[in-house]
Amino acid sequence: MRKQPIQRWKKITAIMHVVNVHCIISGCFGLSLNNGNGNGNGNNYNNNGEVPRQTTRNIATQILQGTGPSAVDLNTYNLPLEVIEEGYCAAYVQKNVDREEGIYLGAKDEQNHYVDVESYSIPRRLNEGMGIELMEVAGGRNDGVGITLVSGLLEDGPAEFSGLMPGDSIVEVSLVRKTRNKSQAFYEQEQIFSVRTECLSYDATVAAILSLPECEDNCTDSFLVKVKRLRRRAKVRVKLQYPPEQKKPDEFIELRAGENLRQGMLVRGVKLNDPLAQRFDTKSGGNCGAGGLCRTCSVCVTKGSDLLNPQRVAEKQMLCDNPRWRLACKAIVGYGMKEGEMTVQVNPNQW
Repeated sequence: MRKQPIQRWKKITAIMHVVNVHCIISGCFGLSLNNGNGNGNGNNYNNNGEVPRQTTRNIATQILQGTGPSAVDLNTYNLPLEVIEEGYCAAYVQKNVDREEGIYLGAKDEQNHYVDVESYSIPRRLNEGMGIELMEVAGGRNDGVGITLVSGLLEDGPAEFSGLMPGDSIVEVSLVRKTRNKSQAFYEQEQIFSVRTECLSYDATVAAILSLPECEDNCTDSFLVKVKRLRRRAKVRVKLQYPPEQKKPDEFIELRAGENLRQGMLVRGVKLNDPLAQRFDTKSGGNCGAGGLCRTCSVCVTKGSDLLNPQRVAEKQMLCDNPRWRLACKAIVGYGMKEGEMTVQVNPNQW
């Protein structure tokens, strides 16, 4: 149950010119930090380096494919605010090649949720704030660490139609300032001032935003607000059919978008490698261990092939005689972050 707003009139007065914030405190206090990678899902980032997606453990396929560009509106996977309030965690991350040492926001339920990254531009109005309402859902520490979320957008405020949503966590705010030189009418200088607000308490978040430069004459300012957004993972329901001679009933498994088909089937107990299949490279038995050099993990996709990543040239050549077949080790489920149903025939050489 959401608690009533705690009125901090002094604080509201102090920040009216920047952000128009009120504070709601709701549970989860005594925030503890986890060790982790900070992206909330235990997987690598996609090609743009920001949006975490679940990908296969096969490194070659992971680098080449991933979930690819989104083919759907990702807001379809947004979660209710009451779920978001309980769904975040903070993780301490040591410095690595991808990021600096620090505390990063992630998803508690990595199996079903992931953290996305979005950026929105908000115009700066003279003597007016951004029109964002904030609430602190985790904190109670002396070091300013916490989890602060957007709780609402003020009507007719600058941020009303920005794209920000309740449940977003502001991780960085940049002030983009454009200054026109009076003596050179066509010369415009741009400056950017940024503050990091990820995993900060309400007070620390407000203090960080207040540290940005105030309005100046002959300047046009706008805010670039980067947020993390908790979303549910897209899922694909896969119907498995076995060769008639095996006399096994059809069964269903559920895979998350970005999972490798072979890996997903194996970890769910599906025996995949076909003893009748011959390797493409040596024309003998045995498998290549998901290297994409043989056809022993081939499956026949009779429904939902559009939910898989496009075939690469080598796979097309290996399976040119069977256009509905796929190498399971090279097939990424839910490509484009799509959901749906698939029907897959296991061990197609035995049909």
